[in-house]
Amino acid sequence: MLTGVCLGLCCTFAGAAPGSAAKPNIVLLLMDNFGYGEVGVYGGGALRGAPTPNIDSIAHQGFQLTNFNVEAECTPSRAALMTGRYGIRTRLRAEGEPRGIWYGITPWEVTLAEMLSEAGYSTGMFGKWHLGTGKNRYPTDQGFDEWYGIPNSSDQAFWPDSDSFQADAGVELTRVMTAKRGETPKKHELYGRAKRATIDREITDRAIDFIEREAKAGKPFFAYLPYTQTHEPVDAHPDFKGKTGNGSFADVLAQTDTYVGDVLATLEKLGVAENTIVIFSADNGREGIKRSFGFTGPWRGTMFSPYEGSLRVPFLIRYPGVIPAGQVSNDIVHIIDVFPTLANFAGGELPDDRMLDGVDQSDFFKGSAPKSARESMVIYIGNELFGAKWRNWKMLIKEIDEDSYAIMNMAYPSYYNLIVDPKEEEPEKFYLDDTWVDGPLWETVEAHQASLEKDAGTPDP
Repeated sequence: MLTGVCLGLCCTFAGAAPGSAAKPNIVLLLMDNFGYGEVGVYGGGALRGAPTPNIDSIAHQGFQLTNFNVEAECTPSRAALMTGRYGIRTRLRAEGEPRGIWYGITPWEVTLAEMLSEAGYSTGMFGKWHLGTGKNRYPTDQGFDEWYGIPNSSDQAFWPDSDSFQADAGVELTRVMTAKRGETPKKHELYGRAKRATIDREITDRAIDFIEREAKAGKPFFAYLPYTQTHEPVDAHPDFKGKTGNGSFADVLAQTDTYVGDVLATLEKLGVAENTIVIFSADNGREGIKRSFGFTGPWRGTMFSPYEGSLRVPFLIRYPGVIPAGQVSNDIVHIIDVFPTLANFAGGELPDDRMLDGVDQSDFFKGSAPKSARESMVIYIGNELFGAKWRNWKMLIKEIDEDSYAIMNMAYPSYYNLIVDPKEEEPEKFYLDDTWVDGPLWETVEAHQASLEKDAGTPDP
């Protein structure tokens, strides 16, 4: 069986007992539609018009992954992060038919916040949710003690200022929301372009306030900051607008690095940096619209595609004294691995009544295992299975027309050697010396499909 494909019920990870004083704090910073090549240590930074020394410092002091994979869209990726399960699993109904791709997760799912809460953590979320709205489906219904942010996507900030918006259409404009666990969420300011420009500053300030409160209380905390940038519209805060002289995207990149620096400085000031795991990553690659100026580095494609520019994003993790500094690896790791890995570090328990796809990467990050615990993964766009990756190889059984986003069914799969052909320009359909790779790639796909047949699916609310 190939590593990274779960065919049975997962086991509980051993770890520190709930309430242990040794539990690390966790700060998880997640960007929105953020390409692989934006950050300095991934070839961006100054090249993109805005150095990123604060974000880069997480890499210098920890572990940098160059083959960290996510799903091709915001909601499936965030579902995978929160549950340790491929997004398709969280949408699969008991009768087998999946829900729509932007459905999110049901209350039945066990989230990262719920797992950490059960392990004795205070949990705060500050930013974009995009995993469901309505009764029992907000962050504070899914394990977070408090939340400040927006329920869905930042493109909704265009609506109030649009000349074509028709107020009598019955479409509700998005508002910033707050909530405490056990309370009905409250709606506040209209989320238009002006608020869109300032909200990431407010996300940062509220997260810092949460960290200060919990650190002073002596309780381990999980601070989740899913920033709203760099999803369109890319509007810099007034303090950063025009600051770089290199356009709005560079202004926002400089802004984000400052905000990350503020969080890191807070951890240092409070004396908790040495016992805090800090992660910086993104939900998927750059925007799929041509006028977006995101950068995927050497990789082809954008979000909504099965190519590496969609699936590979930055991933930096720092845990002083536990994760050795200055590590870089091109081994495959997937966003579904974050859940079981943090469970191990935090002494949390994983659910044993459902399929989990994530694998524990804590030994790999600590340097006690030389390789990733995963060497394969499957690729979805929406509810369509597009193929798989195994080691440095990729197989696509479907492809995308990058102009129209139409799905192209292939008579024969396309195979790519991502070391030899990182831009996926020349599929190895006809090179007979490499046909052996057909075996492990199809085994990955078939093992995943078999696991779906055994999964009862996510019950309806």
